[in-house]
Amino acid sequence: MILPFLKKIQNSPKGFRLANTVFFFLSGFGYSSWASRIPHIKAQLHLSEAQFGAVLFAFPIGLMLTMPFTGKLLNKYSSRYCMLLGAIMFNIVLAMPGFAGFVWQLIIILLIFGASRNIFNLSINAQALEVQKLYPKSIMTRFHAVWSLAGFAGAGLGYIMVTQHVKPSHHLLGVSILMMAITACFYPLSIHNEPIPQKKKFFSMPDKTLIKFALICFVSMACENTMYDWSGIYFQNILHASPKLTTAAFVFFMTAVTLGRFLGDYAVMKFGIKRILLYSGILISLGFFLCFILPYIYPTIFGYILIGIGVSCVVPLVFSIAGRSKNLSSGSALTSISTIGYLGFLIVPPMVGFISEYLSMKWAFLVMAFLGGLMILMVNKIGEEH
Repeated sequence: MILPFLKKIQNSPKGFRLANTVFFFLSGFGYSSWASRIPHIKAQLHLSEAQFGAVLFAFPIGLMLTMPFTGKLLNKYSSRYCMLLGAIMFNIVLAMPGFAGFVWQLIIILLIFGASRNIFNLSINAQALEVQKLYPKSIMTRFHAVWSLAGFAGAGLGYIMVTQHVKPSHHLLGVSILMMAITACFYPLSIHNEPIPQKKKFFSMPDKTLIKFALICFVSMACENTMYDWSGIYFQNILHASPKLTTAAFVFFMTAVTLGRFLGDYAVMKFGIKRILLYSGILISLGFFLCFILPYIYPTIFGYILIGIGVSCVVPLVFSIAGRSKNLSSGSALTSISTIGYLGFLIVPPMVGFISEYLSMKWAFLVMAFLGGLMILMVNKIGEEH
């Protein structure tokens, strides 16, 4: 199934790029749609914060457990087939959380949801690497910018659904059906690549040439997820700000991330990947350090903007470098780097909570500033060819 007006660009670079852009949008829109209904699903199951936090952990567990499996799929099949599998799974499971009547049902749903998101996200990034080969200029960060823009759109729709008192089950089912229809329309435009089978272990750690990029990815994902989980609490507990200012600060952060990704490709063409990664590490460190030394509303908002710009382009640029690996296929390289990166996504935000509990969240943010310094150190080890 393909819409008639899209047939003109089928099997062309423009068509491949449009299809990949759409699938990045679907990934961001679907995930933010789910996130927008989390409070209502929590209330629906009558769970405390601690209980629901434990339930939510099923999502990253499902994601991490399927990481080696995804790498194997990408080595054996074209990334477009893996993308279709991930999209169908993602779209179907997205409809289910609102219908969960028991905690065990939600846990199973989130395990599968995490698995589907892993397959979907790694395969659309593998597709992006194939499309990038057709263009002389960098286009990787704009794909991720579309993901961020879709996050705003999904959150906006979620807000409308909440204010109109639409049940999570009806909201997420409607989004699921819409996304399945869009998948059917745009999948035929996606690019086909011949996989390069590798006789390797089920799971491959990054080789020596990629380990520094994996650590850079670790820092970026850790800092980005720390902002998702703790930036609002920092505003409330440390700055004693109003709910409106707390929300506004997070919007500034997300806007900085989105704009950074839209402008990232232009910056890469002008300065090169290494310098952009270096500037990213500096901005992340400065942003967290500013929050530490000037714990007031406007300096902290400016710090959030610096952090947002800092984390915006790191992952897409690291993925683009991974796709050039001579020792691993694109699938294996993406999988191995993502595994290390997602460890930062999972491990560091809880660490921020522990530090905040025993010292202060200000000190936790100072630790994050030093973590940004680790990125600077790793970037300085990158060869000038990047």
